[in-house]
Amino acid sequence: MRLLFVCARNRLRSPTAEAVFGAVPGVEAESAGVAPDADNPVTPELLAWADVVLVMEPVHRAKLTKAFPAALRSKRVVCLDIPDEFLHMDPEMIRLLWERVPRHVPALASAKPA
Repeated sequence: MRLLFVCARNRLRSPTAEAVFGAVPGVEAESAGVAPDADNPVTPELLAWADVVLVMEPVHRAKLTKAFPAALRSKRVVCLDIPDEFLHMDPEMIRLLWERVPRHVPALASAKPA
């Protein structure tokens, strides 16, 4: 399963999600940002690679839809509603990720650490 996590600048939220879920056996995770100055900008190739695209906020979905309409035609894009108020690998953000991502990717429900 290939998951692409998207936030604005690809510096805090999406890299955290990539690290957390990339450590799960059977999951490949990448992260990218929608801002022009993102550390790793979203590309059509990344979108094509992903089975599921998970954005942190509704504005990220809107930017993706505007910039990559053709690449998203057959993609499932899910909004996690995680605000930009966390540092990289913040324990509260990790808790939110584990609470919200398995709702949209049920195969991950059994992978949650104790």
